[in-house]
Amino acid sequence: MQFVVSGQSTLPIYEQIIGQVKTAIVTGELKQGDMLPSIRALAKDLQISVITTKRAYEELEREGLIFSVSGKGFYVCEQNTDLLREKKLAMAERHMLDCIRECREAGMEREDIMEMVEVLLDSE
Repeated sequence: MQFVVSGQSTLPIYEQIIGQVKTAIVTGELKQGDMLPSIRALAKDLQISVITTKRAYEELEREGLIFSVSGKGFYVCEQNTDLLREKKLAMAERHMLDCIRECREAGMEREDIMEMVEVLLDSE
């Protein structure tokens, strides 16, 4: 798995890492028992602080998505991918509702919003 972080994102870097791991689990890119890069190796690869990668891994471990084996590293836990996918869909719905509210506040009508979504999907 290749991690990518952006300094331009509104999300903190540790949350970007968490999101990428969750997405990789949902899509099957990461499977039960797969080993993640070490905290130090990931920090070096991304040119970020070890504290940041440690925070991401701790949060993933707290959520039960990964586990650590002392002296060996971090591994992906067995997952209920349906539950994880549902959580991601619920988060996407909240973001979309926020976007719709902002569009409405900007005076956009339903047709304008739908057209914007179509243009953005086509440009992806």
